[in-house]
Amino acid sequence: MKNWDFTPPPASELGDHDVPLDGYYLKGKRIALLICGGIAAIKAPMIARALRKYGGDVVAFTSKEALRYTTVDALEWSTTNRVITKLTSAAEHLSDSAPFDAYLVAPATYNTINKMALGIADGVITSALGSAIGRMEEGKTKILVVPTMHGSLHNSILIESLKKLDKMGVKIVPPRQDYGKDNIPSGIEIVAEVSRAVSDSPLKDVAVLVTGGPTPVKIDNVRVITNKFTGQLGIEIASELYFKGADVTLIHGYSGYQIPSYLPHKIANTYEEYLASVMEELAQKSYQFGIFTAAVADYKPETVLPGKTPSGGALNQINLIPTLKVIEQVREKFPDLFMITFKYQEGISHEELMAIAQTRLQRYNAVVANRGEEKGPNGEQIAYLVTEHNEVISWMGKKEIARGLVSYMEGIF
Repeated sequence: MKNWDFTPPPASELGDHDVPLDGYYLKGKRIALLICGGIAAIKAPMIARALRKYGGDVVAFTSKEALRYTTVDALEWSTTNRVITKLTSAAEHLSDSAPFDAYLVAPATYNTINKMALGIADGVITSALGSAIGRMEEGKTKILVVPTMHGSLHNSILIESLKKLDKMGVKIVPPRQDYGKDNIPSGIEIVAEVSRAVSDSPLKDVAVLVTGGPTPVKIDNVRVITNKFTGQLGIEIASELYFKGADVTLIHGYSGYQIPSYLPHKIANTYEEYLASVMEELAQKSYQFGIFTAAVADYKPETVLPGKTPSGGALNQINLIPTLKVIEQVREKFPDLFMITFKYQEGISHEELMAIAQTRLQRYNAVVANRGEEKGPNGEQIAYLVTEHNEVISWMGKKEIARGLVSYMEGIF
């Protein structure tokens, strides 16, 4: 811990109830947060704020039991809306005057899940859910349930109820299972699932393969040759697609960069694993897009040495041979795949970079090109999208690149 000199925090433009915006996926969406009476209800205010950080307008509904673990004041502070605690003549549970885009039951207890499956409406939460199911069946809303309970309650009755709700169209958000319990997931995982549920993106349910990260090549059983790239951009792109509702899979080369738990992904520890994973994934599933951001090894040792080579002469000379170009293998075997490839260069001019990108368009649908020397004021990566229609778009920073690229893909439909 560092020593504190007792200075006050720097000024902020955010008010006491405001939240910093981390995304826009829930902008203009009304979310009903239905809080049941489990200990996980203590996290409900933070779930509400997480939803608001992505643009959601959140209204909390609570059972009497839920208020044993959280409070009306905490929920009104975190949502900035009045909390619904009981059935009244205003019929808030029907939400006719201001319908919700999604109902999120978090935490969802054993009691409420089973009542929901049986159609029981005996309180503010279950009555709101009865109305929500009717709206869901008309295609007017989405319902998400986050089961949260002790492991002994995860019995055959609960499983039957969950299967019934799933068949009806209710999204069951997988809990975080630790210490013999179904625990509530992190706020960002819940936000991701709500965002996917309410997304109206043209990319919703479209299959997209994204690759990222370095692809090390082995020298021996201990040492590898790799590069400086972490794969952060591939993760940003895959996350953007996931929040938009795309059926995205990320194949990520080994690096120290943490992949969000909500992202469907495979780790490729070596170049050989990366090549095999890409080809197998494309062969097993019909993908519409392939986005190839991975920093793939161009060379590998001619011979991989056995065991751990002792320090000294054996590593003084390593014979390197070219690797197969993965994107060329993909183009040859999957000619109908819409391929977006990435090209990084150093020591060339912008004009030379654009010329290289134009050459690549002879085989690939779009190219994202950038130079190591071209950065933003804070060191941000500057990249250019070059398309087959002679269109050039520039972006600065990994998040902007990810959002811009996904927006470009949406415009294709």
